[in-house]
Amino acid sequence: MDRTDSPAVVVLGSINMDLVATTSRRPAPGETVLGSDFATVPGGKGANQAIAAARSGARVRFLGAIGDDAFGAELAATLSGAGVDTTVLRRVDGASGIASIVVDETGENSIIVVAGANGRVTDLTAAELGAIAEADILLCQLEIPIDTVLAAAQHARASGTVVALNPSPVQPLPDALWATVDIAIVNALESEQYANELTHVAHLVRTLGGDGAVYRGTDGNERSVAGRTVEVLDTTGAGDAFTGALVATWNQGITAALNWANTAGALATTRRGTSAAIPGSDRIAAALAVG
Repeated sequence: MDRTDSPAVVVLGSINMDLVATTSRRPAPGETVLGSDFATVPGGKGANQAIAAARSGARVRFLGAIGDDAFGAELAATLSGAGVDTTVLRRVDGASGIASIVVDETGENSIIVVAGANGRVTDLTAAELGAIAEADILLCQLEIPIDTVLAAAQHARASGTVVALNPSPVQPLPDALWATVDIAIVNALESEQYANELTHVAHLVRTLGGDGAVYRGTDGNERSVAGRTVEVLDTTGAGDAFTGALVATWNQGITAALNWANTAGALATTRRGTSAAIPGSDRIAAALAVG
């Protein structure tokens, strides 16, 4: 994808260091199991989606916060290395956000997130508001304070910026936030939990894991894309790869965007880690070319 043909995307969200342990199976409550591998991997839903959008050709700016610890410097470098603009990324005192992730041999995972610096994004600066107003699309998730997400979405709506929301992790959301949402990207659990609210969203995209994805637009009709057969190693971040790729190609039309995002999400499961597994446009285009 050519960056000049892609939207300017602002991603407001979390950035974490993922602490990833690999085991044969995830432990039951109170149980200790032996792991086979451990890695520290830059992640966070916001950062993952920003990287995915940039690797699919979008012009991406990231709004969020890192701490003044060793993780923070590495997280900022990871964003910049992926082509994400970090000029308004905040650097605050204290710890960066972390996510503790356990991945089993089937590729399924369990995740605990500790907000750290992400919890300090409790308002929006003039520079952040300006970035939102200048963007084509604002993409948000729910790993930073909801009041900040709401303020950003309302400012985007007032500025003519399209609002895309990935409502994860699931939690109660104010009606005022839903009133701003143009595009919602949800998985099966989120689709069920927010069933009533999603009926009022103009553009709804439901991811179905290995079964592909479904789009419902303003006309009420559904369009679907079938899943891709891949060798799954790790599902961590696959939904973020899909979401970032989708907004990056949104202006290409829903059929093209859905196919592109579906392929990005599938390819992300074939490598371990989160941001490192997110495919670039060359890999996605090659996979689409062979069907």
